[in-house]
Amino acid sequence: MKKLDRKQMAARVARDIPEGAFVNLGIGLPTLVADYLPKGREIILHSENGILGVGPKPPDDGIDEDLINAGKEPVTLLPGGAFFHHADSFAMIRGRHLDFAILGAFQVSTRGDLANWHTGGADAIPAVGGAMDLAVGAKQVLVMMEHLTKDGKSKIVERCTYPLTGAQCVNRIYTDLAVIDVKADGLHVVDMVEGLSFDELQRLTGVPLGRLATAA
Repeated sequence: MKKLDRKQMAARVARDIPEGAFVNLGIGLPTLVADYLPKGREIILHSENGILGVGPKPPDDGIDEDLINAGKEPVTLLPGGAFFHHADSFAMIRGRHLDFAILGAFQVSTRGDLANWHTGGADAIPAVGGAMDLAVGAKQVLVMMEHLTKDGKSKIVERCTYPLTGAQCVNRIYTDLAVIDVKADGLHVVDMVEGLSFDELQRLTGVPLGRLATAA
């Protein structure tokens, strides 16, 4: 079994974004998705600091320091892109004009609860940003994260132990081991990395998993 690296995870997520979708990419790992969107497929990327039409990461010699995303990373602007006030950006989110929000996470529960802004540690700096708005404002929430913590514990849990960003808001989870849908009757595996058996994925995850009828 070989885990997906971060670029492969981003490419896997990008493959599932449909034509014409309006998408917000969360800070961190999700921003990589912009570089792997299928060529010829029109997908409009939104950044909550006030950009619509975000393009891929610029080359080192093409960075405009005034053009950054919500994570303060340099980005490009596609033809037809626009800048606008922060309040207008959040009106788009709260008005449910975004088809997808792709967010990172510390934990996702079997019910689709999301914890992605604070670990509860005494030395951690709380920084929720726009995550709470995105979790409830986007029509679908997709999570990208490593399947396991550094000490080998599953990030998919029965109940989140970290402060929640949103309750029952996650629709699909993408990890370096599998793609898992969150349904009303629990978690269902869509696909897995090559060489990983369902039984091994179940053991690593530690919460009940089912398989979609369309899964291989």
